[in-house]
Amino acid sequence: MSTHSPSHATVVILDYGSQYTQLITRRVRELGILSVILPGDASLERVKALAPRAIILSGGPNSVYDPGAPTLPEGFVEYQAAGRIPVLGICYGMQLLVRTLGGQVGRAHKREYGRMEVLPSMGSQLFSGPLSQPFQAGMSHGDETQEMPGGFKCVAKSAAGAIAAMENTSSSMYGLQFHPEVTHTASGKELLRHFLCDLSRITPDWDMGSVLEEQIQKIRAQVGPSERVLCALSGGVDSAVAAALVSRAVGDRLHCVFVDHGLLRFKEQSRVMEMFKSLGLSVTCVDASARFLGKLAGVSDPEQKRKIIGAEFIRVFEEESRKFDATGFLVQGTLYPDVVESSPAPAMDAPGTGAGAAPGAGMSGGEVGTSGGGKKHSHTIKSHHNVGGLPKDMKFKLIEPLRDLFKDEVRELGKRLEVPTDFLQRHPFPGPGLAVRIIGEITPERVAVLQEVDEIFIQSIKEAGLYGEIWQAFAVFLPVRSVGVQGDGRTHDHVVALRAVTSSDGMTADWYPFDPKFLGKVSARICNEVRGVGRVVYDISSKPPATIEWE
Repeated sequence: MSTHSPSHATVVILDYGSQYTQLITRRVRELGILSVILPGDASLERVKALAPRAIILSGGPNSVYDPGAPTLPEGFVEYQAAGRIPVLGICYGMQLLVRTLGGQVGRAHKREYGRMEVLPSMGSQLFSGPLSQPFQAGMSHGDETQEMPGGFKCVAKSAAGAIAAMENTSSSMYGLQFHPEVTHTASGKELLRHFLCDLSRITPDWDMGSVLEEQIQKIRAQVGPSERVLCALSGGVDSAVAAALVSRAVGDRLHCVFVDHGLLRFKEQSRVMEMFKSLGLSVTCVDASARFLGKLAGVSDPEQKRKIIGAEFIRVFEEESRKFDATGFLVQGTLYPDVVESSPAPAMDAPGTGAGAAPGAGMSGGEVGTSGGGKKHSHTIKSHHNVGGLPKDMKFKLIEPLRDLFKDEVRELGKRLEVPTDFLQRHPFPGPGLAVRIIGEITPERVAVLQEVDEIFIQSIKEAGLYGEIWQAFAVFLPVRSVGVQGDGRTHDHVVALRAVTSSDGMTADWYPFDPKFLGKVSARICNEVRGVGRVVYDISSKPPATIEWE
């Protein structure tokens, strides 16, 4: 179920595989304008169907002169010219415009990566007013424009002398060799605002209030007046907000099921059931821990774990649905990043493409440090149990009102639905739970150890007043043992890793810089209080190149 509505001014983003595509989407939405991602090889009809007021071409890892490199949709140039729809090409997107319209792109004499100074030209429409001053920008490319197409002029150069921006005001087409969507670009968001609001003349008209009302109407149209709905509650923010939203639409015809699959956090079942009561939801708790752990016995592959859990969840819900005469609809709290990482190139009604793609090993001709290529331009990162892990013979029709939203947008929606603030501020927790935080085989002993370690870590963070500064914090059980000493004896105990990151949407993240004294205190508590753990390590990997979860 999409949040897109033709009543809103819409910006289409054609994705060519950049790791930053979802950042473009977010920056546009932050301006109050609905943005929709389509894969770069989408048909022109799919683009037209969204009636875009502006189109942005993303970056990507390819070189435009390589055989089979992604191109604009067939007929795009004529369509754009007929409606004079403003177009902004970013990095590969700019090079694609250059190549398509008759200019020349080639290997850069010196690649530009990281922060670089950009020097705008005087008299440019793209760089007017305060934007006309030199600024630092995030670069990520190995190719450059060597000859611009007819009608275009260079309106900015890098400090190294490369063409950094171009414009053709008569055709409303613009190009940026740098990335305005990244935080490394000073005034990047203001530059996007200028392109969309001033040059494209779009009036912002999209916010979570409009999403709320539109989703309520769509749910009511999808669910008949006498049909019942089942909701899968995980205990996290996403499913709770989804349930509150569907409850607003169908009232007491919604019944929620909370499944304890034996892979929850310490005392999670009792804690979240108390929270559900505060939301006024009708919830049945199903203890299926023995069932899930039995299915997972001996399984080490993370993809197989996710698929087993996804399939077993559906089987449990199918059984529960027969008790409540609700066999038609299942509500899930699926988010945009879930879909992005599970599928290379879904459509808007199942949106997302490759910004979550893992960086490649080398430098591509277009954008440095991304992966992808091929028809869909991006790679599947992992199957989320509620997306790629769903069984093909599932009998439910899914209701996923949050499917096009990022986590911070979900929290804003939750505020409008009056979900308690303490609930909304909870750190994300994966649907498969500790199954993807136990590397290797899952056993009851490993689950118990990890629950205790995770509880000490999270409670220590809360006691230090740091919980609100951190996007997500958790512990990971590693499949190794390490030599140690306790008292006068030698030990050979388990190793656990601690992970804490800051982020705004989960698509990119940085590790949290704890005070070493804090980490030392937490490590000592874990080794002293959790039997069988003899070593603690801290993960300082950012996303990318790592993902937030280990599996």
